Amino acid sequence: MKKTVEQIFAESIEVKQATLKKNLPQIVAAAESMISAIKGGHKLFFCGNGGSAADSQHIAAEFIGRFQKERKAWPAIALTTDSSALTALGNDYTFDIVFSRQLQALGQKGDVLIAISTSGNSKNVLEAVKEAKKIGITSVGVTGGSGGPLAALCDIPIIAASTKTARIQESHLVIFHSICELVENTLA
Repeated sequence: MKKTVEQIFAESIEVKQATLKKNLPQIVAAAESMISAIKGGHKLFFCGNGGSAADSQHIAAEFIGRFQKERKAWPAIALTTDSSALTALGNDYTFDIVFSRQLQALGQKGDVLIAISTSGNSKNVLEAVKEAKKIGITSVGVTGGSGGPLAALCDIPIIAASTKTARIQESHLVIFHSICELVENTLA
C-alpha cells in the first residue's frame, strides 16, 4: 500500500509539472481576463459536472470570500448551485442547456466563464461556451486529455496533461489556486 501511495503522489507531481509546462501562458491569460473583468465591474461564472461542479463552487467561493488576503468580495457565480433552476431547466428543456440558459439570463459582455470538463466533451458545458460567445463573454476552458471539443471552442484552453480523471482534477485544483493567487495579488 505504501508503494501505491508513493506512486500516486509521484504521478500527480509529474502531471502537474507537465501541465504547467504546457499551459503557463494560458493560466496567466486566464488570470488576466478575470482581473480585467473584475476591474470592469463584471462577473465570473463557473460551470461543470460532478467533481467539476464541486470545483466550480469551490473556486467561486474563493472569489466571493477570500483566497489568502482580506479584501472586498468579487462577483463570482457557480452555475451549478441553483437546484430549482437546474431541475426546472433539465426537466422542461434538456440537461444540455442548464448552464447556457442561466448564462443567457445572468451574463453580460465583459464577463468571464470558466468552463470545466475533464474530458472536454460535456454537452452542457459546451453549450455554455457557445452562449458565452453569443453574449461576448470570454471563455476559459479547463479540461484534460486531448482537450476535446471544449479546447477548440473556448477562448483560453487550459489542458491538464493526463487522461486519468483523478490526475486531471488534481491539476485543475492547482491551476485554479494559481489563478486565485494571481488575481488576488493584483487586485487586493
